[in-house]
Amino acid sequence: MAKLIFFLAVQIIFLAAVSSAGDDGEDFARTIDRKILGLHKKEKLTHFKVYWHDILSGPKPSSIRIKPPVTNSTSYFGGVTMFDNALTATVQINSTLLGQGQGFYSGAAQKEFSFLVGMNFAFKTGKYNGSTITILGRNPVLSKVREMPIVGGSGLFRFARGYVEARTKLLNLKNGDAIVEYSCYVLHY
Repeated sequence: MAKLIFFLAVQIIFLAAVSSAGDDGEDFARTIDRKILGLHKKEKLTHFKVYWHDILSGPKPSSIRIKPPVTNSTSYFGGVTMFDNALTATVQINSTLLGQGQGFYSGAAQKEFSFLVGMNFAFKTGKYNGSTITILGRNPVLSKVREMPIVGGSGLFRFARGYVEARTKLLNLKNGDAIVEYSCYVLHY
């Protein structure tokens, strides 16, 4: 009887080892209850306005050209700029700092001045401190109003979606510095 129990125990251990070693990857995803992530709550629509300060000039620029545009481009096509821009409460650079706009823009059109923009608004104050929204889209910068999608977020903006409207408030044609108003409409839980 002891031999039988020992034999069965060895067989069970062997089968367990073989079945776990043969993982075919089909169990990598599973359905979970929405309540675990707080998705049973009613969605909120939050609107806020921030001012994005794109500073290319001076001793401490917040935007740096990583790659110049292709030769003879009149539209910045192929150029890439990384930025870590202040987000303020008003158009004045010395107004309340709400966070940082961090990301890139790149010249994505050959015949017009249009960027592909990927950025996070990382909030650093108040109720939204530590939360972010992520914006990814086309920005035809010479248009009066540009609309770009909000594709996600974190913190209080987890599972965010929505859109932003960008309006240039100041553009210095000599040095490229700009101040852009972002009006943000965010659906989140």
